[in-house]
Amino acid sequence: MILKNGLVFTEEARFVPADVELADGRIARVAAPGTLSGGEELDAAGRYVTPGFVDIHTHGSKGSDFCDAGAEHIETMSRYMGGEGVTSFCGTTMAFDEPILTKIFEVAKPYIGKETGGAVLRGVNMEGPFFSKAKKGAQAEKYIVDPDIEMFERLYALSGGAIRLVDIAPELEGSVPFIERASKKCVVSIAHTTANYEQAKAAFAAGASHVTHLFNAMPPFGHRDPGVVGAASDDAAHVEMISDGIHLHPAVVRSVFRWFGAERVCLISDSMRAAGMPNGVYSLGGQTVYMTDGKATLENGTIAGSATCLAECFRRAVGFGVPLEDALRAATINPAQAVGLFDELGSVTEGKRADVLVLDETLHPQHIFIGGVKTK
Repeated sequence: MILKNGLVFTEEARFVPADVELADGRIARVAAPGTLSGGEELDAAGRYVTPGFVDIHTHGSKGSDFCDAGAEHIETMSRYMGGEGVTSFCGTTMAFDEPILTKIFEVAKPYIGKETGGAVLRGVNMEGPFFSKAKKGAQAEKYIVDPDIEMFERLYALSGGAIRLVDIAPELEGSVPFIERASKKCVVSIAHTTANYEQAKAAFAAGASHVTHLFNAMPPFGHRDPGVVGAASDDAAHVEMISDGIHLHPAVVRSVFRWFGAERVCLISDSMRAAGMPNGVYSLGGQTVYMTDGKATLENGTIAGSATCLAECFRRAVGFGVPLEDALRAATINPAQAVGLFDELGSVTEGKRADVLVLDETLHPQHIFIGGVKTK
């Protein structure tokens, strides 16, 4: 397949006119526009040729949850996200005890890297249970515990080394030695925390490099008390942001891109099973969630993840005034880099996996290729 005359999003996060050849599941060639020919061709003139979106923080969609611990739920999530242009994802857990997490990991393990015709599960984002109860958000308090490195290492081994992110509140007892050991195996992210600036700085010094859904479930940034957000500005390699227009004000979304730089921001969905579903009653982490007009909350009004796919979060970020190239980078290049997948995916680069989208002028995918197979 040759995609001709499109505006191709490069590894340098800019658009250039080019032809792209897809062959044997790979991006075989990227060449000057109008220079490639032969076989099946698709005219992409006036459209954007981009990498598939990479969602490193998603709990569920289309009525299914990664923690449902059933293969059919992973497949449902994969189909839904793949149809929206998300081609890779990290299944994200909630705060549960070790027996429950063990079952989740056992079900997920055979799907790591498996071709299902939709988005490919690339690993696990272990969100919980090492959190502050004061900032639990929609996490179930009964499962929240202090950092337990032995538990983490058992689950890491069980997953076959597929945990790509583990979250922690750095003010908890034992957090620094946990971070020092866990960061040798995967990315450690600060999350669901009451940590002040000094505690967050200590976490980054110990090996943490990431922040989960910046601003949400952490103290606010203060000009005399900058907290996790200030420490992240100093030290984080990447910060996540939910740009659904519910978790953060659009001005905050714009400000984070300017403050941190487009190369450090990862757009995420943090979606739960209500994504792609009508208004109704759902669940997350064993708790009842009410979804009304795109907003998912617990009974007490606490926001419970999002009901928005990453592809739509990307479009909304652009609608909020984030430059297209920056928003696209934050939904493709940066998340792939953050979890160690950029050698394989995340950009339209010769030799990489052919996860490629053709976006129309509304930034919706007109054509989707996953592993070189045209799915739309």
